[in-house]
Amino acid sequence: MDAEYWNKKYDTDELVYTDKVNMFVEEYCSPMTAGTAIDLAGGEGRNAVWLAQRGWQVEDIDFSHFALAKFLKLAEARGVADKVSTVESSALNFDSNLAPVDLGLIGYLQIPKADLSIAIKRLIANIKPGGTLLGVWHCRENLVEGFGGPQDPAVLPNVEELTEILAGEPVEIEVLKNRDGLVQTKDGYKPSIVVVLKARKL
Repeated sequence: MDAEYWNKKYDTDELVYTDKVNMFVEEYCSPMTAGTAIDLAGGEGRNAVWLAQRGWQVEDIDFSHFALAKFLKLAEARGVADKVSTVESSALNFDSNLAPVDLGLIGYLQIPKADLSIAIKRLIANIKPGGTLLGVWHCRENLVEGFGGPQDPAVLPNVEELTEILAGEPVEIEVLKNRDGLVQTKDGYKPSIVVVLKARKL
């Protein structure tokens, strides 16, 4: 999937995804003191806007200009336009204007392991020492035990793969485990299984 695919997907007046913050972003970020953050592949920016509403200065990095435009519109509607900025770029080779940041967030970037490794390591390099790396993904176990998400195991990381990616990186893993999540559908919420990562930059 490339920028053209996502531009077509986001080229609609409606939000492709919900405007509500991800439940795990809310859980792990609510106790944090507001600072600076990168929302990598943040799309329409539901998590970035929520962070901005809590006082964070947030940069949404995404390669879809349609997604970023919708993010800015949402931020304006929520009264936090002055707290946000954008970078139109791939997660694999982005340059942040805000780094180094206190929080590096990567939510549901479902790409093959080799590319995900590049994205995570680049994000880590843009986090301050003492800062936080937070990631959430549909995990491989969701294929048989949960609902929704991609159906290609190659883009569904698990705990073992994320452990391998982080080996040798300057981080201390605080949380890396599967969690029960929820997927919003037209028929309401359905259970899903996600893998959640929280680490501190050394």
